[in-house]
Amino acid sequence: MTDEPEVRQDRLGLGRVFDEVPELYDRVRPGYPDALFADLTAITGLDDTSSVLEVGCGTGQATRSLAALGCQVTAVEPGRGMAALARRRLATLGHDDIGIETSTFEEWDDHGRRYDVLVAASSWHWVDPAIGWPRAHAVLRPGGWAALLGHVVVRRPGEPEVYAETSAIHERFAPGNPDWGHPPLEDEVRATDEGWGLVEDPGGLFGPAVVRWYPTVQWFDGNGFADLLRSTSPYRRLAPDIREPLLNTVADHIRTRMDDRAARRYLSVLRVGRRAGRGPV
Repeated sequence: MTDEPEVRQDRLGLGRVFDEVPELYDRVRPGYPDALFADLTAITGLDDTSSVLEVGCGTGQATRSLAALGCQVTAVEPGRGMAALARRRLATLGHDDIGIETSTFEEWDDHGRRYDVLVAASSWHWVDPAIGWPRAHAVLRPGGWAALLGHVVVRRPGEPEVYAETSAIHERFAPGNPDWGHPPLEDEVRATDEGWGLVEDPGGLFGPAVVRWYPTVQWFDGNGFADLLRSTSPYRRLAPDIREPLLNTVADHIRTRMDDRAARRYLSVLRVGRRAGRGPV
């Protein structure tokens, strides 16, 4: 069963809030470590003869890393602003084997094309799983792979963390917001998060996921951290007359109470599973 209409609309609406700020998104969002792409290559056998379908390429952060591997990449992105910026970024690198098509994955016309690897970088949770997983299976060749890339925000014991330092500020400007909460500890995520993670399981369409973790960190001053939050869906969905005073106050707190230096820690994650069965070719 596919998403109910209101759920589908919510997916589309929240997924497209990033299209309001593509330049900001590209500047502040974390990329993916080289070690992740090295593991992706080792697991799937990617090389310069491989074809890759990227679902939800955004501004092309992961696309640029895939292009550096020499792969032929077709990238699908529903946001026109994001797709346009991705094309500009890739054009400056001189990659000719990259095509960016503006569409949701659910509505995308594959024209009968088939791929060796499907990659979704921080985007698969925006796809209706009842449509997405069967489509992923259908567009991959027998023996192909699905790879989900992402970031989990984490904290370390004893280290100052922005939300913990500013929870009272968040409650003052947007009380009771269900998006507010402390990030989990890094060790908690490693111990409990496995398989395909928080997205719906593909069932028998793909084999068990191979999971790899990569700790990464970004450091920001107050204004930079506020810009990072401006690029995320919990803050983009706030009305501007709430979001901007909230983030300006958070930035001021980082400047005056945290020596104008704040960490955003992540566990970047790679989840890779092989397409099951032969199916359509």
